[in-house]
Amino acid sequence: MFKNIKVYAFVGPSGTGKSYRAQMVAGEKNVHFIIDDGLLIKDNQVVAGESAKKASTKIETVKKALFLHDNEKIVIQRAIKKYNVKQILILGTSDGMVEKIAENLGLPKISETIYINDVATEEEMKTARKIRVTEGKHVIPVPTFEIKKDFSGYLLDPLQIFKSKGKGEKPYISEKSIIRPTFSYLGKFTISDSVFRQIAEYQAERMPEISKVLRTRVQNNGEGPIIYMEVAVVYGYNIPACLKTFKAKIIKEVENLTAMNVVKLDVIAKQIIFSKMEEK
Repeated sequence: MFKNIKVYAFVGPSGTGKSYRAQMVAGEKNVHFIIDDGLLIKDNQVVAGESAKKASTKIETVKKALFLHDNEKIVIQRAIKKYNVKQILILGTSDGMVEKIAENLGLPKISETIYINDVATEEEMKTARKIRVTEGKHVIPVPTFEIKKDFSGYLLDPLQIFKSKGKGEKPYISEKSIIRPTFSYLGKFTISDSVFRQIAEYQAERMPEISKVLRTRVQNNGEGPIIYMEVAVVYGYNIPACLKTFKAKIIKEVENLTAMNVVKLDVIAKQIIFSKMEEK
C-alpha cells in the first residue's frame, strides 16, 4: 500500500524503556513519526489512533497494538497518507511484532532495526522492568496534556527528560507521560458518583459567592463524569464571573484528585441569597 516510506523498528522486551527512549531514537534517525501501542505520534503530538494501553485486557492490548481491527488500522493508514509520511519508527517487543505491524498497515519491509540494548544499559533496563512489574507504570512518548483527555480514569504523571548528547551537540529535551492502565498489576479502581458530588460541594463551601448547592446530578459514562449543579448565589456578586470561577475550581479539583477528565460541567444559578451568613 505504501511504497515510498522508510521504516525503522525499535525493539525490546516489554517494560525495558522503549517508549521512554523512542523520541531520542527517532531524533537520531531524523524520523518525525512513531507508531507505539496503537498510536501514530508526530513529534510530540498524537495525530491518530487509540492507545492499546486503554484496553481492558492484555489480550485486547496486543490486538490493538498489532492493528488487527480494520477500523483502527484504517484510521492510522489515512493519517499516514494525510501527513505524507516519509520515514516512520515502529516500536515493538520483538522482530516478529514490528514486522506484523508494518505488514498490517501496508508499510514496506523494515529497513533498519534498533534494539533496546543498543541505547540502554542492563541496569537501566532492569530498573525499568522493576517499575513496570511492581508499580504497573507505562510510558507514552508524548506530553501529559496531549493525552490527558483520552486517558480519563488512568493515573497520569508527567515526566520531563533533559539529556546532553555531548559538547557542541543540541540537548535532547522532551516530556513523556507515565500511566497506570486499569488492567495493571495493581488491579482496577472505581470512583463513586458521590465523590464527584462531595468535591463540588466542598468547593462551594469555600467560595463566599456561593451560598449553597441546591442540587447536584452526576453521570459517569466511562470517559469521565458529566456534572450538573444548581446553586444559590450571594447577592452583590457578578454571577457569570462567579460561576465561571466555580466551574474552573471544580474541574481542577476533580481532575487532580480522581484522575478523571470532566466531560461536561453545567452550573446554574437558581436562587439569589442576600447573605451567606444569614442562610447558615
